[in-house]
Amino acid sequence: MELHLNMRRWHAHAPDWKAAVAAGLVAGAVLMVLELLWSTTTLGKSPWEVSHMVAAIIMGQGVLQSFDFNVGVITVALITHYLLGVLFAIVFATIVASMQMDRNPGMALFAGAVFGLLLYLFNFFVMVRLFPWFEEMRGWAAVMGHLLFGMVASGMYLRLEEHPPTT
Repeated sequence: MELHLNMRRWHAHAPDWKAAVAAGLVAGAVLMVLELLWSTTTLGKSPWEVSHMVAAIIMGQGVLQSFDFNVGVITVALITHYLLGVLFAIVFATIVASMQMDRNPGMALFAGAVFGLLLYLFNFFVMVRLFPWFEEMRGWAAVMGHLLFGMVASGMYLRLEEHPPTT
């Protein structure tokens, strides 16, 4: 008698790029609103401070001299924030699709939370060496915001993704 093991073959598939971009835009918007609400209601800071900090990535530290409303600074901050959100969502979608985690919503949401935590660590302990003005934002609020970013990106990606045909 022969024993046959039915091994399921692992076939990675390409991410759905449009879904990843949309997920990054939505997750970036959620994180931006949370940062705005947190900084103004809990920390009592200017509603434009985080925008100035994000814009300083592109425009330099000079924009950190004032946290007044400035259309140019806010525009650069929005573009930068959304481009980073899309970039990170594309990275996440690539990981999820290559590991086929998009077939299991619970696993994908958990992976989104882990990705958000790793993104927090990367942003606030690696990238802060290039952009030291973000160090003051380290803390539980930023951790929770990044966890939520990862989970929203994951949930939106799953919702919008067009699944490739199974073989």
